[in-house]
Amino acid sequence: MPPWADEAPTALLVLADGTVIEGQGAGATGVAVGEVCFNTAMTGYQEILTDPSYTGQIITFTFPHVGNVGTNIEDIETSNLAASSGVRGCVLRAPITAPSNWRAGQDFDAWLKARGIIAITGVDTRALTALIRDKGMPQAAIAHAAEGKFDVDALKREAAGWSGMVGLDLAKDVTCGQSYTWDETAWEWGKGYGRQESPRFHVVAIDFGLKRNILRELAQAGCKVTVVPATTSAQEILERNPDGVFVSNGPGDPAATGEYAVPEIKKLVESGVPTFGICLGHQMLGLALGGTTSKMHQGHHGANHPVKDFTTHKVEITSMNHGFAVERESLPETVEETHVSLFDGSNAGLKLKDKPVFSVQYHPEASPGPQDSHYLFTRFVALMEEAKKEKA
Repeated sequence: MPPWADEAPTALLVLADGTVIEGQGAGATGVAVGEVCFNTAMTGYQEILTDPSYTGQIITFTFPHVGNVGTNIEDIETSNLAASSGVRGCVLRAPITAPSNWRAGQDFDAWLKARGIIAITGVDTRALTALIRDKGMPQAAIAHAAEGKFDVDALKREAAGWSGMVGLDLAKDVTCGQSYTWDETAWEWGKGYGRQESPRFHVVAIDFGLKRNILRELAQAGCKVTVVPATTSAQEILERNPDGVFVSNGPGDPAATGEYAVPEIKKLVESGVPTFGICLGHQMLGLALGGTTSKMHQGHHGANHPVKDFTTHKVEITSMNHGFAVERESLPETVEETHVSLFDGSNAGLKLKDKPVFSVQYHPEASPGPQDSHYLFTRFVALMEEAKKEKA
């Protein structure tokens, strides 16, 4: 092939409206269908691609160089290490380069293959991001074939025929199969992860798609954590006599998962046990407290989202990953809005005025992303401490 000739495409991203984007394939071969979103984080691609909240999505990275620090076994965020990634694919600007980082254990391309994630490189991700910004998150099929042969019409039909995120309960696909305990604490330079050997509190975490670093931060804050599946009843949780309950992040439509989860969350709230929710957990707490949720136009995905905390009047830079939001106008007077997104004014946090219940729409565990929001775990511990004193 002459040096000036274009390479034949070995990967396609086919949108539901018929748009065909050509590129070079990386990672796994095959076809996957999902919702295309964009993520504005400059680092943390391994954590992003193993976050169960991205189940059903094809991630467009706005940062052009993805893969240049390789991958390692420590930065996986999927709670179940044996589980396959829920993400459907990723879209990259630059080709994947050889890893250049002291923590790298595996090349990014080999890691994608091992996890069954299809990637397409050489895409104008700025243009795709602008399209998502203007038209919303499209349904699409991503395909990688080494020989470059594709049935484009079939891919268009697959993309257009996918159900979309609305009405999808994806938590059941990523939750744990049985309960387990967790005591691993946060990573420290030169030491790695530690162990919580003298916990002061017992927290039951409901797994709707839990990230590992949330569990580590709870353990770091002095908690013994018991993780339970998404379908666990309030009675089963309360029988474990927890000092607090954590309602986790996760993928899909909160209204769909909420059909079985919200009635149980209501019972937990009524019990008076301190309760903390993140992301999908925030949305389902909003539903349990009488609010409603709606699908967002382009969602919030990135590690650079400014949020104002009305309780401290400070602005924090946060990590976000959600395509649904709580409608503030739907919240009853018993609920106070505590945080707001400074990008679009959408709700980013709430608390119940008369019970120890609060939640945020973003990810305070900082994996990846800034550590501005670690105080929320301290706030949760303070609620449990106060509740213990009242019982004594």
